[in-house]
Amino acid sequence: MKVNIYTRRITVEDAKKNAIEKKVSRLGKFFDDSAEANVVVSEQRDRKIVEITIFSGDMIYRAEHRDAELLNAVDENVEAIERQIRKNKTRLAKRLRTGLDLSAPDAFPDIDGEQAESDITIVRTKTHHIKPMSPEEAVLQMNLVDHEFYVFLNSETDRTAIVYRRKQGDYGLIDVE
Repeated sequence: MKVNIYTRRITVEDAKKNAIEKKVSRLGKFFDDSAEANVVVSEQRDRKIVEITIFSGDMIYRAEHRDAELLNAVDENVEAIERQIRKNKTRLAKRLRTGLDLSAPDAFPDIDGEQAESDITIVRTKTHHIKPMSPEEAVLQMNLVDHEFYVFLNSETDRTAIVYRRKQGDYGLIDVE
């Protein structure tokens, strides 16, 4: 697995970069050689923010943590991605490298295969009529219904789009092709 480390508004010593690469490379046992991990390190108010995104085939794994210590945030991210893989192991087994036997009882002793599949239950289905509007109008509608996202027809592009509320409190726009 290839590991790329990027920094924003922070300087990271080579020793810490090597430690980050070593910790993230532990996840390589779950992926084939074509997988790529992007690690973005930034700083905000004396806290280190570490975002790890792993691209493997058509799957994307992502985790982001903040901590006063850089390597603690990296450890939390690696554990979070391992949890994602464990939780979804039965569905991901076909996509992960074939040499790794995820069905072996000792591969993940704390998760049972049936539990991972039964975690997904659709409890409600809604029909939504998509109306043409601007992204600003869609944000207002989203706030009116107190949702985290809103699907609409973007009147500026005539394509389906989604506005969503980000963790930072601002908004994002996804344009669907």
